[in-house]
Amino acid sequence: MGEGGMRGVAAVSEPPYEAIEELQFTLGEGPCLDAFATRQPVLVPELAGAAMHRWPGYAPAVHGCGMRAVFAFPLQVGAARLGVLDVFRAEEGALSARQFRQALTFADVAVTTLLDEQERAAPGAAAEGLDEVMGQRAEVYQAQGMVSVQMGISLVDALARLRAHSYAENRPLGEVARDVVARRLAFDSDQSEEKR
Repeated sequence: MGEGGMRGVAAVSEPPYEAIEELQFTLGEGPCLDAFATRQPVLVPELAGAAMHRWPGYAPAVHGCGMRAVFAFPLQVGAARLGVLDVFRAEEGALSARQFRQALTFADVAVTTLLDEQERAAPGAAAEGLDEVMGQRAEVYQAQGMVSVQMGISLVDALARLRAHSYAENRPLGEVARDVVARRLAFDSDQSEEKR
């Protein structure tokens, strides 16, 4: 995640978690976004509780995927924010002291890896592996602008329409954006439904 709003999934431990992680960007809410904004860990030992009210789109969707707890740890060095490490669990319950320390250690390793990779990158270029994430998010911003023009609405509302379509079609936001940019999907201001 970047200060300017650039967001994307850089790595996951197992492929099925990518779709779960992507939900936060599609819905625009979740512990990852909160941890990044507040610069504090967001610990949710029970997704079925207060989280359902805190994130009314995200919590039920992730719960429906079988996750029962999520813990988000900001990746930062001083005031510089680099992203967030999310840890999911299929069982309810708080992290033990040992698990909490392990998660913090993994977050530190992720920060070190990101900084090392960026140091090796060419001046002005993204670290290897992050260029694809940044490219996908650039497509989202381009699609957002196209939908704004197509529908005659604000950029905020255009992003909301993209997210709604993505969620309704159960497709990653990046895929929907790619279709808009490639002109395979258009949003019409005269109709309530998008056209293909």
